[in-house]
Amino acid sequence: MDDSSRMWITAVPPFGPDEIGVLLSLDGESADPGEQAAFRLLDRGHEGEEGVFYLLPFDLSARYTRTGDRLAVTLVAQRAVLDEELAVPERQLDEGGWVTLLRRELVTDFEPAEQDGEKQAVLLIDHLGPVHTLDELLAGFEAGDSGIAVLNAQ
Repeated sequence: MDDSSRMWITAVPPFGPDEIGVLLSLDGESADPGEQAAFRLLDRGHEGEEGVFYLLPFDLSARYTRTGDRLAVTLVAQRAVLDEELAVPERQLDEGGWVTLLRRELVTDFEPAEQDGEKQAVLLIDHLGPVHTLDELLAGFEAGDSGIAVLNAQ
């Protein structure tokens, strides 16, 4: 599957039809070590609304970048958090000690909102096994087979 089939600009339940944002699917059975690490870090979340978990920004965070008509979202974690939680293969560290776990992008004119200098959160829906459509991903959440994680964006 390409990145654009795992990233959407959409409204997500339970947040309501007016809150459009970036949604990523995160497969717990993925063969990608970065995606596996991100999935495992969801266990560090704190439950808010039923089935919705909030992660502290130093546990797992998102970064937005734009190149022309493409919006990219990169999931990053602190090396110290990864060392504490799980064995992750060596990956490139940036100057702040952040490790890039995965990157997805798609063509869109959507600009994430900012409020008080903070970028709009990125939503992750976790699932086990491949999911091919947004409807299939949301149906898994509605059925209680998936959870939503809210990630602060840098």
